[in-house]
Order: sequence, then C-alpha cells, then structure tokens
Amino acid sequence: MLSTELCRTYENILIEELRPAMGCTEPIAIAYAAAILRDALGAAPEAITVGLSGNIIKNVKSVIVPSTGGMHGIEAAVAAGVVAACPERKLELLGTLTEADRARIAPYIAACRMTVDELVTPCTFDLSLRGEAEGHSVHVRISEHHTNVVLVERDGVDITADYAESATNADTKDGRADRALLNVKDIVDFAAQADLTRIAPYLRRQVEMNMDIAEEGLRNTYGASIGKLLYRDGEADLRTRAKAFAAAGSDARMSGCELPVCILSGSGNQGITASVPVVVFAREQGASEEELLRALVAADLITVHLKTGIGCLSAYCGAISAGCGSGAGICFLNGGRYYEIAHTVVNAVAILSGTICDGAKASCAAKIAMAVEAGLMGYEMTCTKRQFYGGDGIVTKGVENTIRNVGKLARDGMCETDKEIIRIMLGKAE
Repeated sequence: MLSTELCRTYENILIEELRPAMGCTEPIAIAYAAAILRDALGAAPEAITVGLSGNIIKNVKSVIVPSTGGMHGIEAAVAAGVVAACPERKLELLGTLTEADRARIAPYIAACRMTVDELVTPCTFDLSLRGEAEGHSVHVRISEHHTNVVLVERDGVDITADYAESATNADTKDGRADRALLNVKDIVDFAAQADLTRIAPYLRRQVEMNMDIAEEGLRNTYGASIGKLLYRDGEADLRTRAKAFAAAGSDARMSGCELPVCILSGSGNQGITASVPVVVFAREQGASEEELLRALVAADLITVHLKTGIGCLSAYCGAISAGCGSGAGICFLNGGRYYEIAHTVVNAVAILSGTICDGAKASCAAKIAMAVEAGLMGYEMTCTKRQFYGGDGIVTKGVENTIRNVGKLARDGMCETDKEIIRIMLGKAE
C-alpha cells in the first residue's frame, strides 16, 4: 500500500498541473505578467521593456493570441494583458476581454513605447517586464513555470507577496509538490488504489474542456486542420479517431480558439495529448467514469514524470512525453498494470524521442498525432509481446533508467539544438 503522504503528494501534483488556460501558455504567461504590471502601477504603462528567455520567444513568435482578433506575437500578448488588467484570473485572463477591450489592443501597442530583448539566463522559462506610468516604475518577473511570480517591485519596494502563489509544499524551493517522488510503479498503484474524491473535479474538468476544444477543431477549420484530415467525417477507425481528436484540439488552440484547455506540464497541447485519446477509447469501449478517471490519473502522472527530467521548455517536443502518457493511460484502461505500462512507456519513448520543438504553431497538431501514434504503437507492441531492449539506442534496462536517459537527452544533449532552432526562427542563423 502507498503511504498517505505519497498519495497526498500525487494528488497535489495533479491539482497543481490540471489548470485551465485559454490559448498557448507562453503568450498567456506574458499577458499575466503584463496584467500584474498594470495592477501594480495603478495605470496602463506608458513604456514597457520586455525581457524573455529564448524558449519563450520561440513559443510566442508564431501562435495566435486569443481574444485579440487574430494578432500574434509578444507585443499582442503584452497589450492583451494590460487591457485585461485582471491578474487574479492568471492563465484565464484573456477570457475576460470584451469586444470593446479587443478594440483597444492595437491602439495601445501603437501608443506604448515597447522594446523586446532576449534575456541572458540559464533558465529556459524566464520573463521580465519593466513598466513606467505617471512617474512610477514596476518590475515583474516570472520564472521556472508559468505562474511562478518571483518578483514584483514598485518604485524599489518589494511587493511580491501581493501576487505570489500560495505554496502547497513548504519543503520544496518553489512550494510545489515534489515531482522527484514520481515513478512508474507508484503512479500505477496510485491510479489503481487512490481515493478519487479530492482529484475527481480536476479530472472531470480536464475531460470536459479538452474534449470541447477537440470537437470544436473537428467542426470548424483551424490551422492546417490535421484533425479533420484524419477524422474523415467519422469514418476513421478507433486508433485514428483518437489521433484525430487530439490533433483537432491543437488545431483550434494554436489558431486562437477562445475555448479554454486544461493544461498539463504547463502546456495545453500536452494536456490535450495526454487526455483526449484516453477519453476517446473509454467512450468507445463503454468504460465507467471511474475507469476513465483512473486511466487519466495514470496518463497525466506518467506525462508529468517524463517531462520533469526534461524541464519546462526545451528543444524536445513535449507532446512526445504526453503521447507516451496517453499510451500508458489506454493500457491502464484495458487492464494493463506496472509490467505492461512500463513496457509501453519504454517502447513509445524509443520511437519518437528527439522530435524537435520549434515553437507553438499549426504544425504542433501533426506532431501530436504522431506522438499519440507512438504511444499506441508502444502499447500494441506490449500486447503482442514485442519490445525494445536495453542497449537499443537510448533504451536502458528498467523503465526509470530509460526515462532518466530521455531527460538527459532533452535537457543536456539538445542544448545546442535549442539555440540553433531559436537562431533560425529569429533569422540570425548564418
């Protein structure tokens, strides 16, 4: 039996991770910082200096910012946050913008003296906004993850406590539940045994939000419409429908759809990828709600476990981790437990590890479809007694060792790849 303390930690991880957000989370984080800036100044900033880590620039460059009338880019995200002016809504603040508010965004961009620079920082997720208005100045900094406000300073006075999130775990440096305690065996045991009372509302919200945006992506044309391409008016088989629904959610989200998504590992695309295929399988198979929720626990926590060693942002496409998670969740749904899920994860990561992240954009939907395919293939290999063995590339004997290898590959091995991707995207490559 798992200890009460470990169960509470896993519950806290899910509660911290399964958060609603509208639009791509990097532009939203910028908008959130801008809303704090506006609130702390007490007026709309007349001048703003924006400093962003390269990975944030990469993820904001091409994606449409919701509620802006189709605008994209850093300036649009900043302006939307200033106009929204409701930092208490955090990653949902863009949902408060009215038609009248939207009409104010472009004029504000034209009027505000705004400069954007790349931050020189070892942290892949790091953003700094400095603003001035009516003789006052404010500095806002968010680091490590999307709502982690580490500094708010007004006229040299530290007022961070007015905006910082409340901690769930005082024993960790950022006050969050300790993800280092995640491992595949305990995750599977927790999914099978846990009292779902405390986490069920978060899982239900994940199902509702992420299926809503997936269905929206199948109804209408967004981006390259990868989901609709795969779905074929409902004629596709179950496996392909699972990929289609997940891709369609990303189609809509990357194109500025104003429906919220329940994120995972700080990403809406990863939240969609980990959950939607599991829901599609569960509904097709007539699974009970409890069976679905327990399968989602497995999918979500496996995804977070894989992503923890990689870090918040990197050159490694996070959808691959979530595709492995969805394969694990479908395996759990069909009766698989530790042995089967461990092999599913190892098989899946061996297939697509190393897929690059070159920013948030329409093609993420296609990567998601391939990530779900890898998860499903990893599961089907397990069902038919096929597997990759230690010594096959980055695969090492033991699922935890292989997961550790993936983290090293993405976090350390792909550092130069990440820099080159950013140089290419910013037009600085020789």
